[in-house]
Amino acid sequence: MTLDPDIDLPQMTPEPARRSGSILLVLLVAGAIVAAAVAFMTLGRANAQPYILGLLALLAMVGLFTLFAFAAGIIRFADRAADDPLMRPIADHAFDGIAVTDSGGHIVYANPAYLTLTGATSMQDVRPVERVFIGNPDVSEAVFRLLKAAREGKRQQEEVRVATADGTHGRWLRMRVRPLGAAKRQSKYAVWSVADITRDRERQEDVFQELRHAIEYLDHAPCGFFSVNPAGNLAYVNATLANWLDHDLAEIGSGGLKLTDIVSGDGAALLTSIVAAPGEVKTEVFDIDLRMRNGKTMPARLYHKLAFGADGVPGPSRTLVISRARDERGDPQRAAEVRFMRFFDHTPMAIATVDKSGTIDRANARYAKLAQSLSPDGAAGKSILAAVKERDRGQLSAAIAAAAEGQGDIAPVEVMLDGARERWGQFFVTAVEDDDHDVEAAIVYMLETSERRTLENQINQSQKMESVGQLAGGIAHDFNNVLSAIMMANDFLLNAHKPTDPSFQDIIQIKQNANRAAALVRQLLAFSRRQTLQPKVLDLGDTLSDIGMLLKRLIGEKVTFPGVVHGRDLWPVKADVSQFEQVIVNLVVNARDAMPNGGKLAIRTSNVPAAEVATLAYKGMPTADYVLVEVSDTGTGIPLDIVDKIFEPFFSTKDVGKGTGLGLSTVYGIVKQTGGFIYVDSRAGEGTTFRIFLPRHQAELEAPSAPAAVNGAAKEAAHAPKAPSTDLTGQGTILLVEDEEGLRSLNARGLRSRGYSVVEASNGVEALEAFDERNGAVDLVVSDVVMPEMDGPTLLREMRGRNPDLKIIFVSGYAEEAFDKSLPENQQFAFLAKPFALSALIAKVKETMAPS
Repeated sequence: MTLDPDIDLPQMTPEPARRSGSILLVLLVAGAIVAAAVAFMTLGRANAQPYILGLLALLAMVGLFTLFAFAAGIIRFADRAADDPLMRPIADHAFDGIAVTDSGGHIVYANPAYLTLTGATSMQDVRPVERVFIGNPDVSEAVFRLLKAAREGKRQQEEVRVATADGTHGRWLRMRVRPLGAAKRQSKYAVWSVADITRDRERQEDVFQELRHAIEYLDHAPCGFFSVNPAGNLAYVNATLANWLDHDLAEIGSGGLKLTDIVSGDGAALLTSIVAAPGEVKTEVFDIDLRMRNGKTMPARLYHKLAFGADGVPGPSRTLVISRARDERGDPQRAAEVRFMRFFDHTPMAIATVDKSGTIDRANARYAKLAQSLSPDGAAGKSILAAVKERDRGQLSAAIAAAAEGQGDIAPVEVMLDGARERWGQFFVTAVEDDDHDVEAAIVYMLETSERRTLENQINQSQKMESVGQLAGGIAHDFNNVLSAIMMANDFLLNAHKPTDPSFQDIIQIKQNANRAAALVRQLLAFSRRQTLQPKVLDLGDTLSDIGMLLKRLIGEKVTFPGVVHGRDLWPVKADVSQFEQVIVNLVVNARDAMPNGGKLAIRTSNVPAAEVATLAYKGMPTADYVLVEVSDTGTGIPLDIVDKIFEPFFSTKDVGKGTGLGLSTVYGIVKQTGGFIYVDSRAGEGTTFRIFLPRHQAELEAPSAPAAVNGAAKEAAHAPKAPSTDLTGQGTILLVEDEEGLRSLNARGLRSRGYSVVEASNGVEALEAFDERNGAVDLVVSDVVMPEMDGPTLLREMRGRNPDLKIIFVSGYAEEAFDKSLPENQQFAFLAKPFALSALIAKVKETMAPS
């Protein structure tokens, strides 16, 4: 055991060590004990006994005190590694100052380097770090953080500058602190290290100054320079280029500018069109226009260097910019070159020079942008044939081959472009007057015609639908006259036969088939938007809820229909409730037929504000507030080749006898006549969604006026169902104007049978003559609308000029709105839609002639 107040240094690997202590001291103590024993033997047993007891007592006392000292820690057994000749010299001779402090902050070890750095001359003068720098305000905050880390048993590092007394020079110190070890006893101690890093800092300052000088040289070079990362952001722009473009350097490098912000037109596509080559470095030269901050352009030549990684991913570019503005003002030849460059890159046509195999030699910015949109892998940037669908490549290849042979007047080629969506382009190929056709055989100009073709298709479809609608409306009008005569004659037969007559059932069958024909005519009129509607303000949520049970019965048990999903606070719309219900029923029946093996039907409603409409891709629909009704199914879907025909009348994919082909055409006509829009989204095998947009009704936009209210009341009275009257007879003179002789005679016969006096006329001119012959003594005029020589609205104006209070009923197979606009404002009239039964005509006459 040895007395040793020092602490062993941490984390030193023990090596084989010699024994501690002195062997001579042990031999000397052993010799003294042996000599005392021999001396006691010479004295004799009796005389030596007191001395032996004294010696034993002395040894016992020494041993007892040693045990107490060991227990108190005054004496400890010496560590075999404590005097290791390798461990202590490592710490003593370290370049960095090392000190170990206990939990109270007292230094228990410090190497000579620490004494030197802190200015101590011996261990008695050594001070802990916080006391060394306590008066230096530049270091105190860093020392506080180090002390806090030492108390918490954490690691911490700080670099501080310590100024000299005169303030002219200073040292940079790196100070670190860490716990001695993880054991409980070691964790009470902290190891401090202090290193002088002044030379390292000076070298860093030198490197920084050299870098700053290099940046100054680059910034103030007579040419521009920029670097752009793969994301298209400008990572660096030198001061010269920033000054040319009038941009603030502070905006650059912080995500404030992109390549497209400083390159005019589609020029940025040229820089990003370089085909990837793994592991290679490519340098391309581009003549483009740069865009200044004020919107003006500056011609420039770019030497664009781009390095690709082993995986083909491009790194940041290195681009040298040479201004050609002086060339534009000075040298005429270079000015012409700049003008041609601008024409070449800013033309709306994509231009490329190709060899006879279609490989691209040069291309303008518009083609580079097109190629990137068609094939992200860069194939279209290598070969112009890759920009075209494979099925159409033969046409373009043949045109290029013809140009390579020197042919002129090559016909344009319009083909489908490659890519995920349908796009079209028209290619113009001209020959190059050059003997070396292996390099450049032709110049190819391309205009994208996708929007033009879409517009043409829409116009053709619209014209076709309008033509079919006019045809259907005309047929329906003429057919209505025939049906009216049939139904009127059928009513006479019913009145003349009793139910017991053998022919009575045949007459009933005629009536039923006439009604079926009338329903088909109404569908044709709905498609042509010439049917009579009775619009009123509706809450679509309530309307759809009312027909919910009907829809469930229509679709059957195989189709799942959880019910209508209503949007919140639906806006009101103005529509004919019965016609709107017909729209939903037709769509639901179509959805059911598209799911023969079962599926799911969904009906949803929601508000679509104008701001959202502006973002939709539906063409032809103006920006406004709408209420949306969606009808979706999970059925067979509609093939792409017939989706444009589904709204045409008599078009059907169902088997013969299972449909009229008027269901969707009726839907189309009703929605259009209501002022709404309908669109279909379908994929074969995935289902179909019909979206109906009905305009929001805003009552405040309808400013009622007194005369309009009167006319409206008259119209409403004309449409409103009346309770059946027991007495349909009457008296008075009725002027009946109808160009169809058979229908006119039947109507006159029916009216006369009810007690009225009837004057017949085949057109408006005859009606005016008959009116004048009787000096206006006519109680009611019943007139057709569409007639030769003079139509109904003109007849009304003439007669109201003679008798403003004259009552009139218009009858027509067209909708009331079809001729309402041609009438003078605030005119009162009643309306009866063809075809009609005799009872309907008599009831309308009785109602109109009744005193107001």
